Amino acid sequence: MSKQEEAGLILKLYELRREETMRKARDWYFRDFNPQTIADFTEAMLGEHSGHLRMVVTYWDMAAALVNDGAIRLDLFTSTNSEHIGVFSKIEPLLDEIRGIYAPQFGVNLEKLIDATPDGRNRSAKARERMKGIRDRIAAKQAEAARLSSKSKIES
Repeated sequence: MSKQEEAGLILKLYELRREETMRKARDWYFRDFNPQTIADFTEAMLGEHSGHLRMVVTYWDMAAALVNDGAIRLDLFTSTNSEHIGVFSKIEPLLDEIRGIYAPQFGVNLEKLIDATPDGRNRSAKARERMKGIRDRIAAKQAEAARLSSKSKIES
């Protein structure tokens, strides 16, 4: 495939990420989907955000397949994208259980891409740590705001 064709695929992947439903799905995935157990994953998979979960993971699994099959070079893909690492980082600890319960091929292309990416598993682990840190800071701010609100109500 020519460089122009590869560039066209990269731009098309970007364009698809901008579609309204996909944006909502990606927002939900990164903001609200934080599975710690297979029960958390199952709740999302069978709940109101099932479509969002499936849309995000299968989108990045499809994009990964394009790289794994050679339609887009690994170096080009990884220099223009990193969201797939965050997506993978959220499901990585549960992959064996997810595959055992739902589908043996769940996220297989994405996992193959992560493994082909230099330091891919480490990047995934670091992304997971960063996201946990962000969630912890948000929770601390919310707890402090609730404490201050409760204190001001008592004083009123």
